[in-house]
Amino acid sequence: MNMTKMHSAVKHYNKVNVSSSVEEASPHRLIQMLMSGALEKIATAKGHMKRGEISPKGGNISWAISIIDGLRASLDLETGGEIAQNLDDLYDYMTRRLARANVEDNSDILDEVSSLLRSVKSAWDEIPEKLAQEH
Repeated sequence: MNMTKMHSAVKHYNKVNVSSSVEEASPHRLIQMLMSGALEKIATAKGHMKRGEISPKGGNISWAISIIDGLRASLDLETGGEIAQNLDDLYDYMTRRLARANVEDNSDILDEVSSLLRSVKSAWDEIPEKLAQEH
């Protein structure tokens, strides 16, 4: 996991009033924060979309894309093998879909990406529990 790239992505998310300190967060916690931030930005964009607020919609979608790009950049494709490659492909798909949602003003696409991201996040959220059970 490339910490420099991850910390760079977290800087984008840090503007959202993060309550826990990014500097003290574990790499696992940073990923959780980024995923939560992207989901929050997508939900905010959907609200702007429904109200016809084009500029803030686009800004929030762009922010979500930046966060997902940060997640993608933090992947270690050499060490992570097939899982890392699958996540890389999925993050790429999500960013392309978000760009399309923005252009087409399509909230269904935002829902699709949110659902995909929530699935990845729920698996990621189980990691600490599984590690605790192993020890």
